[in-house]
Amino acid sequence: MRILFVTPEFEDFVRVGGLATVSASLTRALQKNYDVRVILPGFPSVLKGLAATTRVAVCGRVGQLPPCSIVRGTSADGLPVYAVECAELYERDGSPYGDRHGADWPDNDLRFARFASAAAQLAAGHLDPNWRADVVHANDWPTALVPAYLAWAGANVASLLTIHNLAYQGLFWPSSLQRIGAPENAFHMEGIEFYGQLSFLKAGIVYASHLTTVSKTYATEITTPAMGCGLHGLLARRSEEGRLTGILNGIDESWDPRYCDALVPPFGSGQWEGKQANAEHLRREFGLGFSEGPLFALVARLVHQKGIDLVASTADAIVEAGGQLVITGRGEPHLERALQDARQRHPESIAVALDFEDAQARRIFAGSDFTLTPSRYEPCGLSQMYAQRFGSLPIGHRTGGLSDTIVDGKTGFLFERFSTDGLLGAVCRAFATFGAKRRLHSMRRLAMAQPFGWLKPARAYESLYENVAGLPARAS
Repeated sequence: MRILFVTPEFEDFVRVGGLATVSASLTRALQKNYDVRVILPGFPSVLKGLAATTRVAVCGRVGQLPPCSIVRGTSADGLPVYAVECAELYERDGSPYGDRHGADWPDNDLRFARFASAAAQLAAGHLDPNWRADVVHANDWPTALVPAYLAWAGANVASLLTIHNLAYQGLFWPSSLQRIGAPENAFHMEGIEFYGQLSFLKAGIVYASHLTTVSKTYATEITTPAMGCGLHGLLARRSEEGRLTGILNGIDESWDPRYCDALVPPFGSGQWEGKQANAEHLRREFGLGFSEGPLFALVARLVHQKGIDLVASTADAIVEAGGQLVITGRGEPHLERALQDARQRHPESIAVALDFEDAQARRIFAGSDFTLTPSRYEPCGLSQMYAQRFGSLPIGHRTGGLSDTIVDGKTGFLFERFSTDGLLGAVCRAFATFGAKRRLHSMRRLAMAQPFGWLKPARAYESLYENVAGLPARAS
C-alpha cells in the first residue's frame, strides 16, 4: 500500500513542536510494511537537508496560488521525501508559521493552500509519473485542505486527517476562498465556513474519509461543547458514523536511559545511584545549590495551553517545601518573564533555560524526580511519556492524553480541577512519595516499564489505512 504522509514539520528538517517528532517516528514505523512517502513545504532547512534530490514536476497556478516545483529526495536514512519548492512562499526567516517575533505570516492561507494543493495532485498521481497514493494522511490545519482538494477534483483517493490540536484551526477571511482556488459553493455551514470565516481544519473534517486524534480521551473530549472549539457538533457526527478514532502517540526507542549518551551516566530501572548521579550533574549544569529535596522539571512549550501560569504560581511553594525546579522551553513572553521572575527570587533553587536542546532535555528528565505537566488540555503530550521512561514521575491535569498515559498513584500523579490548588495538592502527594523511598522506587519501576513505543499505534494506523483505502473522499 502506498501512503503519502503530509506534514508541515518533520524532526529531521524542521521542528516547532511534537508534530515533528510524531511525523518522523510514525512514518518510520509504518515504513516496515508500506511504501510511505513524506511531503513537506520547501523550507530552506528541508531543501538543504534532503539527499539525492531531483525535480519531478511543476505545478501551475491555482487561483492566486503561485506555481511551484516538486522536488524528490531522501532523508539521511533513505525515507522518500518530497518538497514543494516555492521561494516566494517558503524561503523566509522565522518558523514555518510566522516571523521571528512570533507573528503569523499574513499569507499563510496561500502558503499552506499551495502546499495542500500540490500534495493532493501528487497523491492523485498527477506529478510523479512513477507513483500515486492509495491513502493520503494529512496532519493538522496546515495540511487539512488536502482531502478538500482531492474531493473538489473528483480524485478517488482515500484520506485520513489526524487532529493533533483542535484549537489551531487555520481561520481566514472569506476572500481567501478565491485566493486558494476553492469552489464558491463549498463556503456554507455544512462545508468549510466557520462563523463567517474559512476554516482549513473544518475543510479536512468535512472531506476526509476518516479522522483520528492522538489519544482516546481527547477523541471523546472534542465531541463536547467544552472541548470541541465550536466543531463539537460536526465531530460528534463523525464519531457516531464511526469515522473518528483516538490513537495514542508513541515515543521512539532512543528514549531508553540505559543507552542514552546524553546522560551522566546511563542507568536502568533499579539503578538509582545512576539516577542520583544525573541529578547531581543537573544541579551543577544549571547552577543550583546543594539539596537533598526533590527536583522538579518542566520541559514544555511555554504557552497558555501547557498551564505554565500554574507552574509560576506554585514555584514559591515548591521551593519553600524544600524542592528545586529546572525549566526549559520557549514560548509566550509574559510566561517566560513570570518564570524568570521566580528564578530571580530563588536563584539557588530555580533554573530557567529559555531554549530547547534535546540532549539537555534528556538530562533533565533523567536527573529530576518529578515532571510537571499541568496542561489545561492535552491532546496527547509526549513529555509525560519521556519522563516516565527516565524515571521522573509526571504530575498532570486529568485531561486528554495525560489521562491515558499516567496511572494516578502508580506511575505519576493526576489532579482533577485545573487550578493552583489542584496542582499544589498533587505536588504535596509527590513530596510525600519522595519521603517514602520504597514507594518512590516502586512507582519509578512501574513508570519506566510502560510500553510507550510505536508498534501498537502503527498497527492501529495500518488497520485504518486498509479500511479506508476502498473509500472515496467524502463529498460535502
